Amino acid sequence: MAKVGTALRELRGAQKSAKGVSLYSRFVNRPAGRYLAAVSYALGLTPNQVTLVSAAFSFAAVAAVALAAPSWGLGVAVWAALAVGFAFDSADGQLARLRGGGSAAGEWLDHVVDCAKLTALHTCVLIAFYRFPEAYGTGGHGWLLVPLGFQFASVVTFFGGLLTEKLKAKPAPGSPAAAPSTVRAVALLPVDYGVFCLVFLVLGGGGLFRWAYAGLGAVAALFLVAFLAKWFRELSAVPR
Repeated sequence: MAKVGTALRELRGAQKSAKGVSLYSRFVNRPAGRYLAAVSYALGLTPNQVTLVSAAFSFAAVAAVALAAPSWGLGVAVWAALAVGFAFDSADGQLARLRGGGSAAGEWLDHVVDCAKLTALHTCVLIAFYRFPEAYGTGGHGWLLVPLGFQFASVVTFFGGLLTEKLKAKPAPGSPAAAPSTVRAVALLPVDYGVFCLVFLVLGGGGLFRWAYAGLGAVAALFLVAFLAKWFRELSAVPR
């Protein structure tokens, strides 16, 4: 326990900037990840091992969506596994910083798992809509386009954000971090992965889940347009 407490104290001073981070990630997921990182450090786990733990929870939930008939109990289990997986996803980077820095291979593994998780989750919702049309009210094949559209918006947003961070000008070493905006943190809640996971709590609601999922998909598409315009404008000012 003493080692966990020491790790927690060190991690509190080694957090990434909260700029551009939603309230959920800032006040729920990062603190949860901090505790998981401290416990992982005490257990002697490596960041890559923590990434694989995150993947195990996430992909177990993903598989359950596709394979099991929807129910309220399944929804709670899927949400819990996705939320724990997301917390471990935050923990691997924090553990890397606690251990003195990560590796290029570790960062690569983290991003590949994140991309695979996003792609698989929406694919499995599509499979669920196809396998259980009576439960979800998705007998019309038009509903199968909704997960495809949501997947498109999620993956392009994920890739666009990563590429923008890589290409845009880096702040000068030692410059103070920009203060986070509370308004922006609230505005980003609808496209926060942790908030998206909450929709699976109504998995047993059939039509309720279908419409809640479709609504978040529409919001993701709107945010994608806004993000692309913002990123292109920022990168237009970067000299080549």
